[in-house]
Formats: sequence, C-alpha cells, structure tokens
Amino acid sequence: MRTLKITIAYDGTRFVGWQRQADGESIQALLEDALARFEGGPVTAHGAGRTDAGVHALGQVASARVTFAHETRTLTKALNAHLPQEVRVVSVEDVEDGFHARFSASGKTYRYQIRNTAVADPFDRAFVWHLPEPLSLGAMTSAAALLIGTHDFNAFRSAGTQISSTVRTVTRSEWRNNAGLLTYEISGDGFLRHMVRAIVGTLVEIGRDWRRPEEISALLTGAARADAGATAPPLGLFLVSVDYD
Repeated sequence: MRTLKITIAYDGTRFVGWQRQADGESIQALLEDALARFEGGPVTAHGAGRTDAGVHALGQVASARVTFAHETRTLTKALNAHLPQEVRVVSVEDVEDGFHARFSASGKTYRYQIRNTAVADPFDRAFVWHLPEPLSLGAMTSAAALLIGTHDFNAFRSAGTQISSTVRTVTRSEWRNNAGLLTYEISGDGFLRHMVRAIVGTLVEIGRDWRRPEEISALLTGAARADAGATAPPLGLFLVSVDYD
C-alpha cells in the first residue's frame, strides 16, 4: 500500500461540492472514480476541506491509500484524462502512511472575490460576487484586521452544525483592490462551515455603512449567528491552499 497526496484545482460552479452525495456530481466522487480505474476497485479520497456547492479551489488537497504502482508524474496526466475539464489534478506525491489530508493539515487560506464596479465583467461572472454600489474599503479593512488572533467564531458558522469548539485562530485577514476587483484573503488554523462567507457578508455590511467596523469585536465573543451579517454567495469563494507542518 502507498499513500498519495493529491493537489486539485477546480471550478466548482456546476458541482454539489467536494463531498460525495446521493444526487449530483461531487469532486470527491469524480476523483475516487478516476483512482478506481487504476486500483481495480473502490478508493476513498479524503479532502482537506469540504467545499460547498459552487465554491472553487486552487489548491484543494486529498489523500488516498492505493496499491497500484504508477509513477506520480504519469498518474497526474492519467487522472486528468479521466476528469472533466473543470477539475484538474495539479500534482500527485507519495507521502508517509500516516498522512491524512484533513487531520494532518495545520492551516488553510481562503480567498473571496467581489467585483465592485457599476457594470459586471462577463468574463469573471462565475467567480465573483458583483456589488455595483460603492463600498468603503477602508472600513472593511479596519474590520478585517480585528479578526486576527484567537477568537470564538460562533457568530460566523452555519446554524445547527454540531462541533465541539468554535474557537479558531486567524493569522491573516486583509483586503486588496485591483481596479474594482476586491480580494479578501484569510488564513487560519481551521474554519467552521460557511465561516468565510459569513465573515465576508458581515464585512460587506460594514462597507455599506450598515454596521460599524468595531462591531466585529463584539461578534468574536461567542455571539449568535443571527447577530452577524448575511452569508455571502458561494461563487466568489476559493480554497487557495492547505498548509502542512
């Protein structure tokens, strides 16, 4: 047996997300089915993060235990031959047997894109949240900086999800503006379900002057989900990379 670390990029627009589901195409199912062609039987691929329907990835990581002996370079090309064009295997590596894409991860980086111009760009419409009204990037930047550190992010998770702790550590939280394309990047040791989209939705409300930047601090003390802003749509979100020690 060998353990593979597989890095994948995908346009999540038409998929039901990473996780295999009864209905609809998932990234996990597509990858597992492609691996099964070489294994000659079922293969389970564990993802570093369960991206939701419509969410994209530049550097999703999966791990899988297999018996076949194909070289990693050959396998990268072969897997892509069996995957739709929206899904690409970037690399395949042999790693130690104890490696697990999710449980071995020490951190992740996500990116969210907003097209803040009067007219939408038809060429990036599947990858941005278009907001034509002016946003205060200064207020959004000030609020984003307050997220850095170890806090209780209960206000920024999906209601009803069961989890032992909602405390997470954020190491990076910043906005950039490139000719009306606003890019938010956040890095941390872990993320709750819909956490990044809930943060972005709240920061946008601050940019719209519906909230004050300093309200973020109160939300990071275990506030309820209803106290924070709306959840931003999935199309602007990317899993950029996964870190391993």
